[in-house]
Amino acid sequence: MRSLRILTLVILLLVLTAASTAFAQGVAITFDDLPLNGELPQGTTRVQMVRDVVAILKQRKAPQVFGFVNAKKLEGNPDGAAALQEWVGGGQRVGNHTYSHLDLQQNTVEAFERDLAQNEPILELLSPADDWHWLRYPFLREGDTVDKRRAVRTYISDHGYKVAQVTIDYEDYAWNTPYARCAAKHDARSIEWLISNYLSVASDYIDGDRAMAKLVYGHDINHVLLLHLGAFSSTILPQLLDMLQAKHLQLITLEQAENDPAYQIDPDAPTSKFGDSLLEQMMNAKKLPYPKLPPKPFKELGSLCR
Repeated sequence: MRSLRILTLVILLLVLTAASTAFAQGVAITFDDLPLNGELPQGTTRVQMVRDVVAILKQRKAPQVFGFVNAKKLEGNPDGAAALQEWVGGGQRVGNHTYSHLDLQQNTVEAFERDLAQNEPILELLSPADDWHWLRYPFLREGDTVDKRRAVRTYISDHGYKVAQVTIDYEDYAWNTPYARCAAKHDARSIEWLISNYLSVASDYIDGDRAMAKLVYGHDINHVLLLHLGAFSSTILPQLLDMLQAKHLQLITLEQAENDPAYQIDPDAPTSKFGDSLLEQMMNAKKLPYPKLPPKPFKELGSLCR
């Protein structure tokens, strides 16, 4: 009898473990605007910034992270190329963010395709394995008309690209330059506010985007988080990773995230002038009401440490 109870308990534990594994929710971290978003404090190099971020990712045993490159940022930046080498040398991957961060809403399809192709030589040098064919649309703007959207989609499909969609976005780029200003002034109190404010906004929007996914699809999905590589990244990343863990979001690769069936659905509609994540596109297409989220502190960030 005792052995039967033990066997029953073991079976129950195995079932519970399998269930928790089956419903584990993943998130892929991605960084835009390599080799740098925003400004750097005086005395800080792009190479050191990248080295610090890569060290954190390795220390946390994060799977390979995509960094989306704008090669135009290498012009006039003597350490920009070295920073990109540091990124891929540290085991991370690269994708196409267009050469000059070109806004598809404000340009023709032909201009966008030229800019995309102009970015490819640096990606080929950085990624000999030829695994860089992922496109992250600048500003998350996929075209202000259906015809423009479809034309670019056809082009990238013909050239072997996949779209690096986003489902979690809180415009974290807005904290990079204010941090650079505050760090240059050694303003510890303002930096403390930046950290606290960032984590508060991030938490609200992560929760809000997860709620949106349930509204759109009726269940949880694997997510793709949009970050921007800049001065603040190495300071805030450890605490952001702690937050993701506390919210039971497991780090996965971009491929693993986008293997989720949710990413196979194309809203096939224009994106707004603000740029839209995949979830926002789906919310708009389904005419669903958005969950209430706090405003982002652009005004306060713009005036901090001036």
